[in-house]
Amino acid sequence: MSTRTPIAFLKGHGTENDFVIVPDPDNVIDLSPAAVAALCDRRAGIGGDGLLHVVRSAAHPEAKDMAAEAEWFMDYRNGDGSIAEMCGNGVRVFARYLQHAGHTTEGDLAIATRGGVKTVHIAKDGDVTVGMGKARLPEGHVTVSVGERTWPARNVNMGNPHAVAFVDDLAHAGDLYSPPPFSPASAYPDGVNVEFVVDRGPRHVALRVHERGSGETRSCGTGACAVAVATARRDGTDPAVTGAPATYTVDVPGGTLVITERPDGEIEMTGPAVIVAEGELDADWLETAVR
Repeated sequence: MSTRTPIAFLKGHGTENDFVIVPDPDNVIDLSPAAVAALCDRRAGIGGDGLLHVVRSAAHPEAKDMAAEAEWFMDYRNGDGSIAEMCGNGVRVFARYLQHAGHTTEGDLAIATRGGVKTVHIAKDGDVTVGMGKARLPEGHVTVSVGERTWPARNVNMGNPHAVAFVDDLAHAGDLYSPPPFSPASAYPDGVNVEFVVDRGPRHVALRVHERGSGETRSCGTGACAVAVATARRDGTDPAVTGAPATYTVDVPGGTLVITERPDGEIEMTGPAVIVAEGELDADWLETAVR
């Protein structure tokens, strides 16, 4: 990475799930795991739950096959530098950045992700709706634990893996600094996002989440979708069975998301997305930080 050329960045969040945004249309910036972790460090870097690397699909080897459908690829990284398949809040913030930069306007667009091409709608009121695809519900009994408590969990895959546990009190989730143990280990060979859920009212729930690679975050978009799916199955409102869409309000620590699952299984997530700052990285600092 050049020590002479400043690197543009932005900071954004969706329901306080926050991201460092690095525009790099031609995919020329080498963002190693160490560089991403340094940028996302909340004390020594910019700070973020993850990083959104903004690349034209045609310029990225993992997205070339999607270039005909989506001009832009969300090369998403977790806060520890590891690669993730998808990030629902990240897609909304990514779309807001594209609007902010003049690459798109209000209305519909497509964004390529490692979880496939996602359809996005930017509303006039500022909210962003993301088509999150369909959930998969792998078979098998799963449990998650915190301290001496253990709960059954619903295995829901939203392009990334989730374990959804219904609890009596969100405080029972503990500090969520470290990953809650789960069983069996074979259920999630690459780790898992764990959501702890309480009821707030009819079709209204609240969650806390441990995101693999990031710890507890203020919000998790795919997690909110997984929670809505698990709650609909628990409540007997599975749209594939009832023939009617199921909409749940999901409170996360950083705000509120609205999740709708349609009878065909397609899931839509609606919520805010905000750009809060932009500037330039000190390239010399970044080079030093990753040594």
